[in-house]
Amino acid sequence: MALKIASRFRRLLQRPGSIDLGPYERLTQLVGEAEDSVVDLTDEELTEAVAELRTTGGLHEDEQIEYLALARDAGRRAIGERAFDGQVVGALAMLQGRIVEMATGEGKTLAGAIAAAGYALGGRKVHVLAVNDYLAQRDAEWMGPVYELLGVTVSHVGQASTPEERREAYQAEVCYVPVNEIGFDVLRDRLVTDVADRVTVDADVALVDEADSVLIDEARVPMVLAGATRTEALDDDVVQLVRTLRAGVDYEIDGDGRTVALTDRGTDKVEEALGERAAAEAAAAAEAAAAAEAAVAEVDEEGEDGAAADADATVETDAATDADEDVAETDDADADQAADPDDAEADDADADSDGDDAAADEAAPAKFNLYDDENLDRLTQINVALHAEVLLRKDVDYLVRDGKVSLINNNRGRVAKLQRWPDGLQAAVEAKEAVPVSDSGEVLDSITVQALIKRYKSLCGMTGTAVVVGESLKEFYDVDVAVVPPNKPNVRKDDQDRLYLTVDQKNEALVKHIGELHEAGRPILIGTHSVEESEQLSDKLEAAEITHVVLNAKNDAEEAAIIAEAGVPGTVTVSTQMAGRGTDIRLGGKDETHDKEKAIELGGLYVVGTGLHASRRLDDQLRGRAGRQGDPGGTLFFASLADELVTRYSVSSGLRPHPDDTGRLTDRKSIAMLEHAQRVADGANAELHRTTWQYNRLTGQQRAILLETREQVLTEDLAATELAERAKERYDELVDEVGEDVVKSAARRIALGHLDRRWTDHLAYLADLREGIHLRSLAGGIVHLKPIDEFNKSAIASFETLIEDSWKDAAETFAEAEIGTEGLNEEASGIPRPTATWTYLVNDNPFGTEADRILGRLRNAIKPESVAEPEELLAEEFDADDLPEELRDADADAEDLADDDDEAGEEADEDKKKD
Repeated sequence: MALKIASRFRRLLQRPGSIDLGPYERLTQLVGEAEDSVVDLTDEELTEAVAELRTTGGLHEDEQIEYLALARDAGRRAIGERAFDGQVVGALAMLQGRIVEMATGEGKTLAGAIAAAGYALGGRKVHVLAVNDYLAQRDAEWMGPVYELLGVTVSHVGQASTPEERREAYQAEVCYVPVNEIGFDVLRDRLVTDVADRVTVDADVALVDEADSVLIDEARVPMVLAGATRTEALDDDVVQLVRTLRAGVDYEIDGDGRTVALTDRGTDKVEEALGERAAAEAAAAAEAAAAAEAAVAEVDEEGEDGAAADADATVETDAATDADEDVAETDDADADQAADPDDAEADDADADSDGDDAAADEAAPAKFNLYDDENLDRLTQINVALHAEVLLRKDVDYLVRDGKVSLINNNRGRVAKLQRWPDGLQAAVEAKEAVPVSDSGEVLDSITVQALIKRYKSLCGMTGTAVVVGESLKEFYDVDVAVVPPNKPNVRKDDQDRLYLTVDQKNEALVKHIGELHEAGRPILIGTHSVEESEQLSDKLEAAEITHVVLNAKNDAEEAAIIAEAGVPGTVTVSTQMAGRGTDIRLGGKDETHDKEKAIELGGLYVVGTGLHASRRLDDQLRGRAGRQGDPGGTLFFASLADELVTRYSVSSGLRPHPDDTGRLTDRKSIAMLEHAQRVADGANAELHRTTWQYNRLTGQQRAILLETREQVLTEDLAATELAERAKERYDELVDEVGEDVVKSAARRIALGHLDRRWTDHLAYLADLREGIHLRSLAGGIVHLKPIDEFNKSAIASFETLIEDSWKDAAETFAEAEIGTEGLNEEASGIPRPTATWTYLVNDNPFGTEADRILGRLRNAIKPESVAEPEELLAEEFDADDLPEELRDADADAEDLADDDDEAGEEADEDKKKD
């Protein structure tokens, strides 16, 4: 009864989007009653009893009750964990297609395994989608004995899995796999030229671990598969030139920090440098040409040596005569100069002047225009080099290790293996870091998390923070949330966030607070936002003589060992993006034998956040690492008005903070601005997800049409039929020469090659179209029309003839292809396949959301041209000039801009009414 009241009370007060747990609670009571008849069974009898429940139509309610009783006892026997009532409720909810919210430490992993095995017994194939390799492997191995006792096969897939290992793993009834890995396997399977090369199976049931992270956070960035095309090295001179440019003078960064562009002065500087280089190259080329011409002339002269020898005597006589005349002329000139020295000097000056003009004409390079058509490649190099130099930060966006640039996944704080930046940006970063440049590539296909999930017939999942995004889960995935109360009351103490004026003041207070806690021996977990931040904090802790360990993307392989001991008294653990790791931290360490009682006496694990995340939900995930299963714990987040969250998503107009002598702010307006910035950031990310979905919806429909044709080509004789009709004479000729089976195989490969080629070109067109639509939107070119509508109109027109054009291309290739008894020579026939593939890490909306752009305009409007850092902040002497640089106040400018926006909006409304 208490469980029911708590459930309904939470739903009534603060849990919109969650469902009533009443039906599941009644079934859980029946499961408890059925358990009495299970405990006396031997392991073999339990496995046989489960096998008798196997069916192909899913487990009915009575069968679910019997199964859950068996599964609960299987957990007790196999891993020593008997599922609590809450875990049984969670498993039931997942079997009914719900996303379950369960607090950290409440046993989501076992509940998920019970639900996955239940689906498998009903004849379903289950993919348990994890956020990373570590969790996929850990959970598959941890729950392996439970699955074995239930007679269900289980496997896992990771980034290092070979195609053969993947193919075998996907055949298991339950497969644990990171969402990115299954996504990229699906993309690769769409490009195979032989059915036997596929690794995945038909999508059936998706059980998503850390569901909010996978379905919401990961969904903002499409998964993109690229194929190798060429090496795209960046000119080292360009890299060096970009490094000489100065911020605010030669280039400007937009208010959101997403784009960087040359100023007029910067453009002049670049053009001057490139012009000088072009002139030098032209001079070198002219010198080389002259040398070559001289060499040719020398050869010609050697051919005339005989004739020249006969004339030597005459030449010598003439030369002597000329020499005598020259001496006489020189004597005359000297005499003239002596008679009229001014005229002689004038003549010399004229000669010198003419020489200088000629030299100047020869030295002055032609004006170099960076924006001429012939210089577009150079302009692109400058832009990507500038982006790499200014916007991409080492140890924040990427790491350099083992002589390679490795991207960091911002959602997980982990290295994103086999992921690169597109459009030459990867080469620019590699040139910046002076490491070997890797191959460039082109987009072969892409898929969003939402499209990937939509492939599955059934969806369920679990996480610690689902209700906050309940409306989004319903909107995008049509799935409800079931909130399961904790088995034991949560006694964790969450302290109020501490806000400071500057980052330095925040960090000083942060280290001091950690030192006080550490001195008492309390275990501390510190969550940072980036590798760079974690290492900077590590330096500060070291300077304060606070012993600690660091977990970030540089040593993620040591994650399990580091986190396992985070609950030991006296331990200080600094972790990057701990919020998404899904790791259970026990007081006293992994085996709870290292002073667990002392840890409890000290108040349990204390979680410290170095800054608020873009969503309160992510803060809650980090908080949830403390206070597991009724343990004591505490949390505290530090923030400053100069944190990126505030500077990017808030405008400080009218703010008059009054910090104390440590820089801490407690006034209502400052705290409200921090909370407002987080809400705006959360809304912007939600819009980005919605935008990604909107722009990929039509592309997904077009892809489905193409894949239907591709499947027929791959598995049937559609290619042979089509090409036999379009090139009958050639087809019959080849059949006679090499046999029909060889011709069919060649026709299939040719058709698949051109279908894939046309689709790749279509995606490239859509990418350019998308960018153009946004540029037109930014420039005000689209006033009465929605960019998405314009995008869809053009995308439909482009796709309309794609398949027919593919067949025409295939027929042309087939008519001249090199086809022998060994089959098609793809390279010689002009349809080579990519030699390698990788994934791109891209932002689907490079110009930001409309909210981003409005905030950027406001922020730029109120930002002064120059600022000075405050040396001392006293409340009674405080004024606007003491604000951090990013938050200087300028009410008038902000109000004027807001008025301008209002007027523009009113004019647009009037125009719309007239239309």
